[in-house]
Amino acid sequence: MTDPHSAGQHPADPGTAEHRGGDPRDGMGAEALLAEALRSEALLSEAATPAATEPISGAVVITGTDTGVGKTIVTAAIAAAATAAGRRVAVVKPAQTGTADGDEPDAATVARLAEPVTVRTLASFPDPLAPLAAARVAGDDPLTAVMAQLALRTIIEEHDITLIEGAGGLLVPMGEGGWTVLDLAAALGATAVVVARAGLGTLNHTALTLRALAHRDVPAAVVIGAWPAEPQLVHRTNLHDLAGDLVGAVPEGAGALTPALFRREAPHWLAPLLHGRFDPVAFRSHSR
Repeated sequence: MTDPHSAGQHPADPGTAEHRGGDPRDGMGAEALLAEALRSEALLSEAATPAATEPISGAVVITGTDTGVGKTIVTAAIAAAATAAGRRVAVVKPAQTGTADGDEPDAATVARLAEPVTVRTLASFPDPLAPLAAARVAGDDPLTAVMAQLALRTIIEEHDITLIEGAGGLLVPMGEGGWTVLDLAAALGATAVVVARAGLGTLNHTALTLRALAHRDVPAAVVIGAWPAEPQLVHRTNLHDLAGDLVGAVPEGAGALTPALFRREAPHWLAPLLHGRFDPVAFRSHSR
């Protein structure tokens, strides 16, 4: 972790082929083959598991370098890994926008894939806008910082780890007065997980996000939100130059896995800090 002072349809689970004899990959669906290929490409074997690191607990804010970087799937992966480790996990979405589009809400995606103990959304608005703008356009009262913090503090007290998924990037206006996810993280004394892109533009966006967090004394680490199955030169060089402490890389397309397979594979995508077995040193070395 970075010290701030120092720097659709889901196919049935095909995982029964190994009990029928022959090649255990026979009869595997696309989602199982994807998981197997990505594990060999970017994830750990049990023998390579790094030395234990104290897993994170308490309040954890999941933010992104931008919108559409994979925050929800990373949130689900952390929830799945922590749940598998025996932790009592809550996932909270302070503000969900775009509910009129008919897409699955972020909280519902996390609940389906990870099955944490508690999943809550504090406020929802129909238009796909930043939360403060979405409330204004809808004619609704925006979420206040005080109400968000009160609700979250109660949930945090009742769980081992509470994952708080933001909207868009770190400084998107979330509610009344323009408070942001950064403000929320600082007020709660939370740790931040920054979800970053693998492709072009990620170096600048990630460094700026980490600098803003460090300015408010919020400790942070980085997870790549969608690592491609066939990384190109830009992905490999970005991986080498990416700012911050890398503590995970979620495979591109992981959200399409069946829930059972997603929960089984999630610990392989995340470092011990996030209740998993991912080794960032081995990952970076293998991906050169």
